[in-house]
Amino acid sequence: MPSIPFAKASACGNDFLVIDFAHAGDNPSELSRRLCDRHNGVGADGVEWILPTSEADIEARLINADGSEAEVSGNGTRCVAACISDHTGATKIRILTGAGVKACELTVHNGTSFEFKAAMGKPEIAGELTVKTRHHETTGIQLSTGNPHFVIFVEEFEEGWQVLADSVARTPHFPLGTNIEFVKVLDRHSLDVRLYERGVGETQSSGTGSCASAVAAIHSGKCESPVRVATPGGAQTVEWSGEITLTGPATIVCTGEFFI
Repeated sequence: MPSIPFAKASACGNDFLVIDFAHAGDNPSELSRRLCDRHNGVGADGVEWILPTSEADIEARLINADGSEAEVSGNGTRCVAACISDHTGATKIRILTGAGVKACELTVHNGTSFEFKAAMGKPEIAGELTVKTRHHETTGIQLSTGNPHFVIFVEEFEEGWQVLADSVARTPHFPLGTNIEFVKVLDRHSLDVRLYERGVGETQSSGTGSCASAVAAIHSGKCESPVRVATPGGAQTVEWSGEITLTGPATIVCTGEFFI
């Protein structure tokens, strides 16, 4: 029976399948949807399809659970780095993404658990924006950390925030969609964040979302670098002084075969 070998890795509950692009076939978007289905597939937030490149150690092409392609995932990139490190023993790994090359340096390794410090590049801050939906008017900070984000500061996480996040992301302000972060400032170096990601929905964590949240908090004077970003899936540390660095875990959960 034909099958596709995969590794599954998780970074703070944000889970990805890491698969050789040679198995992608003619329609990698539809195959990614099947693979990510949590009832009839393996289950994941996205697939990191890896392939050789002359520009870095490996290239990673990210397709979300709904079949849409994304520029980059900070957590997904660390999951790729964990799989490469586990296979080769490398401690410094350069990964080409749709948002450029991301350099990951191994800082902790224990069995199938890894921690990497990743260079995430410079943010692009568009600034404050007020978005009108059918029932709400919401103000946040629009920026890019390799992919688009809209950061909304809140005092508390209100019930049904996911519905508001979805409606904001679907407004004409974001013709290509956007990732939404609801951010609660705990102190000058700590945030609590909830995430609603483009192409996935609510997620336990996000690397680029953690970066966007911290950058928005620093930019608006609410925090200072470094910033510990807590999410339901775990915490990561963001430093920003010109370029962003993101430090966080990635664990290889399992390997297996998907029958096609």
